[in-house]
Amino acid sequence: MSQRGRLRRRMGMWNWIIRNRLAAFERRYGYDASYMRELLAIDRRAFWAFVRATRLGAYRRDAPRDVVYAAALTSIIAEDCGPCTQLGVAMALEQGSSPAVLAAIVRGDEAALPEDVALGRRFARAVIEHAPAADELRAEIERRWGKRAVVALAFAVLTSRMYPTVKYALGHGHACQRVVVGGEPVRPYTALEAGA
Repeated sequence: MSQRGRLRRRMGMWNWIIRNRLAAFERRYGYDASYMRELLAIDRRAFWAFVRATRLGAYRRDAPRDVVYAAALTSIIAEDCGPCTQLGVAMALEQGSSPAVLAAIVRGDEAALPEDVALGRRFARAVIEHAPAADELRAEIERRWGKRAVVALAFAVLTSRMYPTVKYALGHGHACQRVVVGGEPVRPYTALEAGA
């Protein structure tokens, strides 16, 4: 077999492994990752560039788990009509977040949130809206948990918006669904409410 043939065979094997991992991810979370398969089919380099970029969301130094999830879910809801929000909820539950806290984040019910989690949600909203309040909220986050926590929340806002953005850009953002938290349907706050 020629070198080109061996390379093509090896690339085919890698694509098969990646598709199998995507299928396992879909089964685990009940999530449609067809946009990722399409990205892989279009250009493997683009697929890996996207995967590397999304790893920024794994940076959570010094920021409390539920504060990060508040920022992430708030950001997802601003871009998504359900599937990515549901995935974020499933991952947060898997990491031990309280269904009641997650439901309050999804509903946008800050009065039902612990004060630090509400701070994470308010910060994400201010960042998304480019609101002047972001400066004061950033200072409070830095005072409580340090500069690395600010970076962690910034990355949570950024990466959470990447998934729905890429899905919509590739034509996979049409299916809306209800968000379920702890077995109960929860109505996410709307874009108008997010700006209120």
